[in-house]
Amino acid sequence: MSDIQTAMALLITSFTKYSGKEGDKHSLSKEELKDLLQNEFGEMLCKANDKAAIDRIFKDLDTDKSNSVDFGEFVNLVACLTQMCHEHFIGKK
Repeated sequence: MSDIQTAMALLITSFTKYSGKEGDKHSLSKEELKDLLQNEFGEMLCKANDKAAIDRIFKDLDTDKSNSVDFGEFVNLVACLTQMCHEHFIGKK
């Protein structure tokens, strides 16, 4: 398996680890998203414990206003974080 395939599998596994704990296994509730952010991105998102920050992140991710975050919406967050990290590390070189 290539590094990219491994990364994709890890994203899917991380999403499904948290989705469905409160209902729909294909989406994240706000509480499930908070748990995912705290446990998987804690160091990267230092505001993962800030309720107002979680509310803003959830609102921004929930583009279809379904009151949940589906996998496509979650991937948008991962893509933005990846781009920010890339810019940070490239800027350091």
